[in-house]
Amino acid sequence: MRIPEDATPRERELYAIIARLEARVAELEAKLAKAGRNSSNSSKPPSSDIVKPPKPSPPEGKGRRKIGGQPGHPRHERASFPPKQVDAVRTYKMRRCPRTGGRLRRADLPPKTLQQIGLVEKPFIVREHRSYAYWCQKCKEVHYAPFPQEVLAGGLLDARATAFVAFLKGACHASYSTIGTFFADHVGVPVSRGQLAKTVAKASEALAAPYEEMARRLPDEPRVNVDETGHKDPERIAKEGAETPAPARPLAWWTWAFRARLFTLFKIVDSRGSNVLIDTLGREFEGVLGSDCFPAYLKYIRDFNVILQLCLAHLIREVKFLAEHPDAAVAAYGARFLAALKALFEVIHRREEMTARGFRRGLRKAKRGVLKAATRRVPAHRDAGVLAKRMREHGEAYFTFVTTPGVEPTNNLAEQAIRFVVIDRRITQGTRGERGRRWCERVWTAAATCAQQGRSLYRFLVDAVRAHFAGSPAPSLLPQPP
Repeated sequence: MRIPEDATPRERELYAIIARLEARVAELEAKLAKAGRNSSNSSKPPSSDIVKPPKPSPPEGKGRRKIGGQPGHPRHERASFPPKQVDAVRTYKMRRCPRTGGRLRRADLPPKTLQQIGLVEKPFIVREHRSYAYWCQKCKEVHYAPFPQEVLAGGLLDARATAFVAFLKGACHASYSTIGTFFADHVGVPVSRGQLAKTVAKASEALAAPYEEMARRLPDEPRVNVDETGHKDPERIAKEGAETPAPARPLAWWTWAFRARLFTLFKIVDSRGSNVLIDTLGREFEGVLGSDCFPAYLKYIRDFNVILQLCLAHLIREVKFLAEHPDAAVAAYGARFLAALKALFEVIHRREEMTARGFRRGLRKAKRGVLKAATRRVPAHRDAGVLAKRMREHGEAYFTFVTTPGVEPTNNLAEQAIRFVVIDRRITQGTRGERGRRWCERVWTAAATCAQQGRSLYRFLVDAVRAHFAGSPAPSLLPQPP
């Protein structure tokens, strides 16, 4: 605020009070705007919402959808087991009519069937492997017949049992205590925590080769979506927390998810920087990288000229925050920006109704409208200025999907993949060392990739463990040619 040169001392005092009040108002507006961030207008997770944002109203003339199956949806029923999978058949007959008591004769109609799955009393078998002793007259020593390699490698649990423990631990988020309780109560075999930990370590070794094969393949993929989340490590926190100054304290690892078209690779490292992208994708990555606008990704594309597709879903949430801003000028800017984005998605949603040429023309026009709304008439406010600057520098990266077929406009693929990790972290509380981190990234990779390819994770674990125990080549997680 400019104070006139001829202002009286009292006027100067009032000007100073006004300046302090304006600064206080700006500070409170900033705090109010920050408090207004939630999962619907920012990248904050829904669990961080103090008050859940209200659900959007249904379209005019339609009520809220009821829970459960919706009218018009096809009915889905479980297919019956084929006859060769039926282990026992029980038949039920009648001699008298339940209504009149009269005698009955068989009708020429097929019987009604109800198939029921049961659990056997003892769901395991015990094989005792005996190695006989032999005396050598020549060397005067006793020799035992060698056990097969896969038997020695398995120890107490064979390949299928080892894969089952790995499945419970890696795919079902079960703790060692829970698995031990399951084996003691249901299976009827007490297994110690130490034995379970050794079993999981064997499964981790079995997954090492398929994991490394995918890591080598990843830089050659034409499209990769990536996201990252914090990874707890209580031992590291306990070890370094008291010794390291708070600002430089590396108390967390980071789990990175790299999702290609037909496989997903997880990587746990102690960095959230662009060096992870260099180590994983290389300096000459020629595909399209899909991500949010975290600075590590922007630095990577800037340093190595990588094509980037920034997430439009993240952008929409940021713009919604501006449209709800307490500052009127920022809210007006956000409303214009949001209207341009809505016009873009209207074109995307009408794709089936348009010719290929008309669709491309509509996308280009909508893109120009978004960039124009983002970079013109920007209010002098930090919240608006930060986004406008990014749109000037990286705005084109939000529209790579317009010119590159097959590229998704959002980073939902990577975020969906990493959701499994977030659930596992909340249940298991992270890892406690190098061996645990390697196990997690390998089994998460196998689980996500099998889901993408429609494969059975348990069967893959069985095949991998069998190969590992026998010293044979490991099965591949990469999609196989038809």
